[in-house]
Amino acid sequence: MSQLQRPDLLLYSKIIRALLLCLFWILGAQAQAQEIEARAYSNAPIGINFASVGIGQASSGSYKLTTEAASFTRIFDAWGQSGKISLVLPYAELTGTGKLGSQTINASSEGLSDPLIKASVNLYGAPALTLDQFKNYQQDLIIGASLAASIPWGQYNSQQMLNVGANRWFIQPGLGASKAVGPWRFELAGAATIYTSNNSFLGGNTLSQNPIYSTQTHAIYYFPNTAWLSADATYYFGGQIFLNGTPVGGSQENWRFGATFSYPIDPKNSIRIYGSTGAYSRTNNSYDLIGISWQFRWGGGM
Repeated sequence: MSQLQRPDLLLYSKIIRALLLCLFWILGAQAQAQEIEARAYSNAPIGINFASVGIGQASSGSYKLTTEAASFTRIFDAWGQSGKISLVLPYAELTGTGKLGSQTINASSEGLSDPLIKASVNLYGAPALTLDQFKNYQQDLIIGASLAASIPWGQYNSQQMLNVGANRWFIQPGLGASKAVGPWRFELAGAATIYTSNNSFLGGNTLSQNPIYSTQTHAIYYFPNTAWLSADATYYFGGQIFLNGTPVGGSQENWRFGATFSYPIDPKNSIRIYGSTGAYSRTNNSYDLIGISWQFRWGGGM
């Protein structure tokens, strides 16, 4: 099937919305794209490395996406301010069955999902410090910038509707700020997610999409033992879909709320629990997400 006739557009607009929901699941499971990410702009000693493994599950109706992910992050000196670079490698299983009119949409896909790489550079308020110097650091205002990219190496079958890979790139530039008030940190960040086209959608069709613009905010409380709890919210809009150049569905508008809790097991190990849910969705692509991860840190003179 290389072309879709105009009478089919209504049906396929519904299918596209189902497809998009699954794509957002993938992004949410990686906790990088439209998902809520607390402490994206913060300071840490240069030379420190973080490795984590975790599992997350996103669900909507009978559809479920379970993702096991491993990630690596390194803190470095970026022209006198701290920066970090992260790599996320996810493996996903997508299951579920749903109805769209007379059409049954089955989801059964498993394999590597699209890896993600992200670099963040603090521009103000987060000087590059050694571990010993960092002991005397007190945060005030931090301003930073980031750039993320999703690499289309995930499992993708052009003959099926729903996959754990997207078969397209995205890049996501972002800006953010973090303000310390006593044991609290208040964060505000914005980003634009820009997509390339999927030229192998259901055979030979082309799926393209306008950018999605997002903003997120966090109120984070730090406990004396360095555990922290965050109340999170994000809003995003845009993302009009085009199938073979013809618009289908409509622009998206979504509100999501969630929470994140991180607890230190010892100086090198910590555990993080997170969850979020959709509060409002213009295009009915809301989902629930829960997850847990274990983080280990080393280097920098520890």
